Amino acid sequence: MTVPPSAPPLFAAVDIGGTKIAGALVDQRGGLSRRVQLPTPAGESGAAVLAVVHRVLDHLAAAPQWAAVTAVGIGSAGPVDLGHGTVSPVNIPGWREFPLVAEAAAHPAVAGAGLPVALAGDGVAMAAAEHWRGAARDADNALCLVVSTGVGAGLILDGAVRPGPSGNAGHLGHITVDLDGDPCPCGSRGCLEGLASGTAIARRALAHGWRPSGGDRSARAVAADALAGDPVALASFDRAAQALAAGIAATAALVDLDRVVIGGGVAESGAVLFDPLARHLDRYAALPYVRGLDVRPAELGTDAGLIGAAALCR
Repeated sequence: MTVPPSAPPLFAAVDIGGTKIAGALVDQRGGLSRRVQLPTPAGESGAAVLAVVHRVLDHLAAAPQWAAVTAVGIGSAGPVDLGHGTVSPVNIPGWREFPLVAEAAAHPAVAGAGLPVALAGDGVAMAAAEHWRGAARDADNALCLVVSTGVGAGLILDGAVRPGPSGNAGHLGHITVDLDGDPCPCGSRGCLEGLASGTAIARRALAHGWRPSGGDRSARAVAADALAGDPVALASFDRAAQALAAGIAATAALVDLDRVVIGGGVAESGAVLFDPLARHLDRYAALPYVRGLDVRPAELGTDAGLIGAAALCR
């Protein structure tokens, strides 16, 4: 399979989360083509999850443009270990210290073309995407959060994405914001993710008496009822916003931020999340240099993981 010598280079991008594994070919401007998305068999073996990753790569490699691909970028739920090329996603139990880079590099189409494989946590990938093409593109110091099934984040400092030595810098979902909080699957307690993720929002609402009108018991349904004024749904989002505000304010105090960008499915709730977040930030972001943080919704939506995975290859 060949392409004209003048064909611009492409990146193969893979975005791995607890509910879906997506792939696309990404051009130098962040444009996506040859998209594919498959459900993550998160409750199955590590080999079953890897098989889905390989199916995504099979789909991308079957494109006529594959010969123009110069690298493969992978954004994965974390934590990750860049030094060893492994991942241990909290929400994919079958992957613990799983050698994802080596397994992706061994895919026949990747190995046959000798393509390098770049890895990052999903929060870092989202930060790379929003810094390249989205809401953080003109910010030198930003925190970019993904609030969805879990809570991930990445840091931009001094104009560059900073993943840290292990690749987990900015992993805000697993900082403790409730000293006596519930145990977290990560091994700690009172983690931000356990209070602010979509899963946590729905769980809290159900525990306090919220009953969905239909069969949807997700945070999206809680958001719809909150928008309609349901007090239990509103309280569940308020608690999540409080936890996010505490984590954001602590991060801003530590590294001195210009901007905070929030994406993921929960952020799509709009004012139901952002209004109480602003109110709680007024209380927690008290130091003069962290007051008035510029908080914005992400611009790239569900494409952020793929665009960010490609940005890792640039």
